[in-house]
Parts: sequence; C-alpha cells; structure tokens
Amino acid sequence: MKYIKGVDLNLLKALDALLDERNVTRAASRLGVTQPAMSGMLTRLRETFGDPLFVRAQRGIVPTQRALDLVEPLRQVMCELGALLQPVEFDPATARLTFTVAATDYALRAVAVPFLTALKQQAPFIKVSLVPVDDTQLQSQLERGEIDLALVTPEGALPDLHARNLFVEHYVGVLREGHPALQGGDRLTLAQFCQLDHALVSYSGGQFRGVTDEALEKLGMARHVSLSVKSFLIVPELLRTSDMVAILPSRLVLGVPGLTVFEPPIAVPGFTKTAVWHERTHQDTARRWVRSLLFEACADRL
Repeated sequence: MKYIKGVDLNLLKALDALLDERNVTRAASRLGVTQPAMSGMLTRLRETFGDPLFVRAQRGIVPTQRALDLVEPLRQVMCELGALLQPVEFDPATARLTFTVAATDYALRAVAVPFLTALKQQAPFIKVSLVPVDDTQLQSQLERGEIDLALVTPEGALPDLHARNLFVEHYVGVLREGHPALQGGDRLTLAQFCQLDHALVSYSGGQFRGVTDEALEKLGMARHVSLSVKSFLIVPELLRTSDMVAILPSRLVLGVPGLTVFEPPIAVPGFTKTAVWHERTHQDTARRWVRSLLFEACADRL
C-alpha cells in the first residue's frame, strides 16, 4: 500500500502512451501535454519503477525489459480503471436488488398496488420491501441505507432530503352496500351524517376526534364516533359488516367490493403524499429508475 500511495494515475496514462507510441513527442500530443511535461513524467516514471524504462534509439525510444514486462499488467489496470469510471449499466429486465419503501399502512396500500403491478412487468427480479414509517428514525434510516424511500406528508419532508409530491388525496364517505341511510339516494344530509355511528382512524391510538370533527365544530355540529382504530386497512372490513360510516382517503376504498362511496356532506381537508429520499442514493442509476417508475405509477390521476 505504501507504494500505491505514491503513484500518480496520470503517470500510468503517460506510460501507456509511451509504450504505444515509442516517441515522447507523439505521446505528449496524444495526452494533450507539452513535450517538456511528458519528459518530466518520464523522469518520474523512472523514479517510481527504479528503471530507465525507455532508452534512446535511432527513431524515438525503445522500452527496456522492465517496461515490456509492464505492458500486460498496465493494460489490465487501465481497463479496470476505465470500467470503474464508467456509469454502471442498468437493465431493468435483469436487475437484481431490493428497494425498501417506508410508509403508513394507507400510503402502502395507495402506492403498492399500482407500483408493484408496473414493476413486475418491467423488472421481475427486483424485490420490494414495504415497511412501516418511523418519523423519529426516518433521517438516520435513509442515511444508513436501511430504507431507500419514504412516503410522508410535506410536513414530514425534512429540508435536507430530496422530495417529490406524488398526489393530492381527498376524503370520501364510505358505507356498506345496501346501508339504510342511502335508501333514498346516493347522498346524506349533514344531519343524517351526524346521526350515524362513526369509525375513525387514529395513528396515535385511542383518539376519537379528527379533521372531520374540527370541520363539524366550525358549523356548531358534532358526530358520534364509537370506534377508533390505528390502521386504515381494517376499516373497510368493519364497514362491510356493520352500519357504521367512515370518512376515508379515496385511494383506500377505490374498487373495494361491498362498499358504497359518497360525497361527504361537509368539506374535509385532504392531504398531499410526498416521496423523500437521501442524497446518498440520489444519483444511483438503479434507484433512480425505480423511483421514476414509482412516481409514474402513483401520479395523481383521480
């Protein structure tokens, strides 16, 4: 290693040119340097290898045996250096890697289906790991490469991370098919809405109040929330087997059988879903491709 530390890679390029050209002037021209500069590099090469390397001849210079012995190893090193400096080729059809996405259960449901459908068609050997998001560990997980991308709201997009908004979500009302509250049509009055038994999702757990209640409060009204759960994913099944109602993100119930979706009788603020990732993977060819596919698959089309 002590010898490697003292080697200037430009000297290896100079040696390669001298071995090919057998002429200091032509070697200098090939590298785009002056003849005195090339002569200086030759002097340093001689010092590095402890050998004259080239001696004068009638036409230019000729290599010593030590220089000839260096031809094949030098070519191998130059080829490996060239490969090292070339961008890694990426072919989705044959690529093998694991891409880890962290998100809430809702975001995983909203993103995973369209994303994985597209991914399996174009990159069948890429594995995807879907894990819960931990806001307290997000920065360090991205820095350590434990996750490649996280799905958060803009408020959770830390300023030193790369970020891109994926879509704007809106809320819809959800009841089971055949619910008696909708026998007279496909809409509920605000009074009917408030009289029903409501289910609510609380990520912190045990809360019975959310953005819908805040909107109702501004109108001097209230609803009855009898069920609080931590996961969005259980709510559709609970609604299918009861007369409860819930206000849910539209992507969560899109195409889910056994449910009726209706426009809420009160405006409930939606939210934006944002993808964030770290600088350490920003330029990685494979992960850039996977991110691009995710962005396209999850674009706001509703």
